[in-house]
Amino acid sequence: MSAEVLPPLTGVRLHDEFALLRAGLVLHCYRMTGSYQDAEDVVQETYLRAVRGLAGFEGRSSLKTWLYRIATNTCVTALSHRSRRVLPAGLGAPASDPDTRVHADESIAWLEPLPDAVLHQDEPGEVVVRRESVRLALIAALQYLPVRQRAALLLREVLSWSAAEIADALGVSAPAVKSLLQRARKRLDELDLADRHLEPPGPELERALLDRYLAAFVAGDSAAIRAVIHDDFSLEAVPHPVWFRGVHVCIPFLERAFASTRGSVRMLPTRANGQPAMAGYRRDPSGVLRADCLWVLTLAGERFSRATKFENPALVTAAGLPGLLAG
Repeated sequence: MSAEVLPPLTGVRLHDEFALLRAGLVLHCYRMTGSYQDAEDVVQETYLRAVRGLAGFEGRSSLKTWLYRIATNTCVTALSHRSRRVLPAGLGAPASDPDTRVHADESIAWLEPLPDAVLHQDEPGEVVVRRESVRLALIAALQYLPVRQRAALLLREVLSWSAAEIADALGVSAPAVKSLLQRARKRLDELDLADRHLEPPGPELERALLDRYLAAFVAGDSAAIRAVIHDDFSLEAVPHPVWFRGVHVCIPFLERAFASTRGSVRMLPTRANGQPAMAGYRRDPSGVLRADCLWVLTLAGERFSRATKFENPALVTAAGLPGLLAG
């Protein structure tokens, strides 16, 4: 449709089309910020900016492109004076002693997961690219890029914008866009993400492996967990800087944790970041099972290579699961 025959952009039309695009905008802003809550805030600000700029929309681009442009620049502004978000593994070497004291540190800007339930309203055409471009390890790696490199890379590699469109959105020249993309790709190659190009198993096998891990975890069966994890398995828990790698450390650590929680936890299967996940519930002193955390698991072949725990009950309800469980 040419710009000449586009219908006028009214507040009602903006509201309706924004609602259709909202999930995709949240996903884009999550890739930029590394935080589900920050992404929600930026998308809300995007809508307010679009309403304020309604009269200035001339139809030279699609409404979708216009909104993504506003969202991108809102992210760039918001991130210009913020620290990058990290996972525990981004802070240093793993602990070698399973008895190492684990402590919380809320002063660190922690990466957050994105429950898949948030994405189910996304456009069907984005489903294929979404799984690869929202993996937890990649989101963590993107945080190492300066914000304009990050924006250029996502607009090009995920949204397939042209160099001219990216230049217009970021207010730079086309050669500058080329330079941003080259530096961003070089930096990601230097990071050498271990699971960047993993081929996930089919959904049936993935669910079967998740069910085995989940059942073993609830039962406190470390031998059953050992059967479905790699030798170099990593264990992380946000907001704890200490993390572990290798079954010789992770299994004893889990055994110690199981001894103190046996019978007081329950897990439900879910998904986050396009990966298998578990929603954790813990029994409070009154006997009620309350949402406690979200675990995101990474599969490499037919075994798990990483488990990352996020101690935030709000992530459980964001995954579409109840905050309380009976029994």
